[in-house]
Amino acid sequence: MSGNVTFTMIKPYAVKKNFVGPILKIINEKGYRIKAMKMTRFTRERAEAFYDVHAGKPFFNELVDFMSSGPIVAAILEKENAIADFRELIGNTNPEKAAEGTIRKLYASSLTANAIHGSDSDENALREGSFFFSEMEQY
Repeated sequence: MSGNVTFTMIKPYAVKKNFVGPILKIINEKGYRIKAMKMTRFTRERAEAFYDVHAGKPFFNELVDFMSSGPIVAAILEKENAIADFRELIGNTNPEKAAEGTIRKLYASSLTANAIHGSDSDENALREGSFFFSEMEQY
């Protein structure tokens, strides 16, 4: 993979607010190819499993509640330098600190409802993508 494939997830707040189309448009305009995509919904148990690295942290239950509150859109994206460029495109986790023009600045409402997730490493892109797409290894 070496940075050329990443995983993203449009979160329940952004899906509810009908921001999926505008977010995907930005992703496409920045040169990402969507290799796989689906709308799905976390059960509480699946959200706990996905975010298990945060288990025991003060925000864990709020995060799990939020992520299981509605549909999400999961996708595998491909582009040269995908991971680093995508992290820059989505912006700071806190939309108040996100740079102008980033997805989180445009479409997030809070630290929790920050509109979108993006993997931060090859290892996490593989782990997170495999959580939703069994064929992740082929990308």
